[in-house]
Amino acid sequence: MLKKIIGIALAGMLALTANAFGQDYPNRPVTLVVPFAAGGPQDTLGRIIAQRMGEVLGQQIVIENVGGAGGMTGSKRVADAAPDGYTMVLGSVGTHAQNQTLYKKPAYNAATDFTPVAFLAETPIALTVRKDLPANNLKEFIAYAKENQTKMQFGSAGAGSATHLGCVVLNTAMGTNITHVPYRGTGPAMQDLHAGRIDFLCEIIATAKPQIDAGTIKALAIMTKERSPVLPNLPTAREQGVNNLEAYTWSSLFLPKGAPAAIVKKLNAAAVAAITTPAVREKLQGLGATVATPDRQSPEYLGKFVVSEIKKWEAPIKASGVTAD
Repeated sequence: MLKKIIGIALAGMLALTANAFGQDYPNRPVTLVVPFAAGGPQDTLGRIIAQRMGEVLGQQIVIENVGGAGGMTGSKRVADAAPDGYTMVLGSVGTHAQNQTLYKKPAYNAATDFTPVAFLAETPIALTVRKDLPANNLKEFIAYAKENQTKMQFGSAGAGSATHLGCVVLNTAMGTNITHVPYRGTGPAMQDLHAGRIDFLCEIIATAKPQIDAGTIKALAIMTKERSPVLPNLPTAREQGVNNLEAYTWSSLFLPKGAPAAIVKKLNAAAVAAITTPAVREKLQGLGATVATPDRQSPEYLGKFVVSEIKKWEAPIKASGVTAD
């Protein structure tokens, strides 16, 4: 009986300590690791949301760009950080789903080495090509690619990134084997596409749209089931006769494993407040991102979603035969 009373007392003390810690949090700036180069779509989205979250929390959220290994380098840094709420990562489909199958030895277990905080938004990927490539729709592109695949190159934000896997799925659908050129982020990859040094890029429309609008590159298809509101005249791959060609990314917040529940709750509330702020929502929609609906904003949803996304991408990645060390 005495042991039971002591156990209850200890549990109560721990709960009070956790709650007090949560109430005091944050009392210094919080670091948000964006595991890609500055200037890319995840970086842009992260900065928009982080600024508003900082206002809600009353502390600055400092962006730290840590690129490499398709986003695994920066994500691993957060997985290994102290679970005190002061270091979090902006995860994506590449960093927290696709790389679990793509890499022979992933640097972490995306489902168990992080504490889910909030699902933020989804963004479609578009097939973009250099402006002088002789194809103006997906059918013409496929014909050109089949004939010229030995001398073509496609870029990505890095091996294992969503932009890489988008083109892997595309190559599988076309039956081609085109050389992959990984970059340290989508910004440098887009620069080389603009300059004509690579032939195509399966790019997140947040980064692609300004270049498409300026006419410096061409967009041939949206790689999701529905057209994007920000590029309403760009047909989907399905509309152009290529079924089961789907590529997208999403953005979510994660803390290291073992983060206190009170801190997770506070960060989730700040994230939800940020993405539901009209000005922030408008900016995100302008980037082509679809903000998470209320039923998808919780840590519990994100935890289950990551598991389902790992499973979803396992089959197409294995079918493609592409692996990374």
